[in-house]
Amino acid sequence: MESDPITDLEAELVDMWRRGRISSRERARQIHPKLDPACYPLLAILTRTDAVPMSALVCELGLEKSTLTRQIDALVRLELVERRPDPQDARARLVVLTESGREQLTSQRQAVIAQWHERLSRWDPADVRQLTTLLHRLGESTD
Repeated sequence: MESDPITDLEAELVDMWRRGRISSRERARQIHPKLDPACYPLLAILTRTDAVPMSALVCELGLEKSTLTRQIDALVRLELVERRPDPQDARARLVVLTESGREQLTSQRQAVIAQWHERLSRWDPADVRQLTTLLHRLGESTD
């Protein structure tokens, strides 16, 4: 009996998400032993930019404002991020990685990219590009 490709895809995605949660937990602990793994996606977003308004983070992460505030408070206590006034809106705050936080995350990201290079070293680069395209397309279809 042939299996349903959508059922197979769903099973693979669930397994990937499980492994991703484990990986996020390990990466969070590498950054700081007290870092809550739930904060890792926030840090990942901040590595790609200089300063992000809290309102944009709420939308990007799909979190309630109070949950995001607690996460940012925890990251401030760990000296990984800081809040700065938004020059465009005096009432708003921007969230920024501290210099130390950026150094730690940049170093970790470089190690993660090296791991991906190792894992995919025997793959044809065209397959990696195709996988990237397909994952992007899948992500776009779920928004």
